[in-house]
Amino acid sequence: MTVWCAIFLGVLQGLTEFLPVSSSGHLVLFQNIFGIETDFLFFSVLLHLATLFAVVLVLWKDIKHLVFHPFCKEAQMLYTATIPTVLIVLLFQGFFKGAFSGAFLPICFMITAVLLFLTEVLAKKTSGKMTFKTGLITGIAQGLAVLPGISRSGATICTAVLLGVDRKRASRFSFILSIPIILASMAYEILGAVTSGEEVLTFPVLPTVLAFLSAFIVGVLSVKFMLGAFQKIKLWWFSIYLIVLSAISLFII
Repeated sequence: MTVWCAIFLGVLQGLTEFLPVSSSGHLVLFQNIFGIETDFLFFSVLLHLATLFAVVLVLWKDIKHLVFHPFCKEAQMLYTATIPTVLIVLLFQGFFKGAFSGAFLPICFMITAVLLFLTEVLAKKTSGKMTFKTGLITGIAQGLAVLPGISRSGATICTAVLLGVDRKRASRFSFILSIPIILASMAYEILGAVTSGEEVLTFPVLPTVLAFLSAFIVGVLSVKFMLGAFQKIKLWWFSIYLIVLSAISLFII
């Protein structure tokens, strides 16, 4: 993988992680376009770690509050949402890993497109409140969104909005909710590589570092943009984009 290819993938991750279009789906799609044959899963998790740092930087005050108040209501809702995600990933880990070949990209992009369209059409009244029921169902949605092509941010935000949460609160909750699952994924991949005796990272160091930095910088800008603009954005624009991408991926994968 060349330096410019790595930077491009980093920028792509930083931009698409917080837009409801599936960063994993885009990474897998361009993995196929660029003909990258090395195991791509750990590299993808590493780029997600970069965007996690972006979330921590932008939402530091919220995260600091959760760290020092681990039993507050919002923290408990995060635990409630994370548990079903972890259970789903552990139960279907073999299937999810196989999905990173890209075989399901057209279908998963289309699922995200339909979800965004339905949210724009159906979600009218919002209370602004997060409940434990909302957290649980949002966690299930996040678990299913491990599939490349199903947007994690799109699935979690849309689920919360459809359950009556206002978009700003839903997007903030979604971004913070990404932290434990990304950390768990990174730990799981490293542990699996160590116990099996495999190399943790098979990509060259310099391109990997530049990809990480690119994802982090663009991720910071993307988080700030989405937190400020998500309430005003019409979701069907993303839906149209994903329908086109679904069609394109049919000919590439």
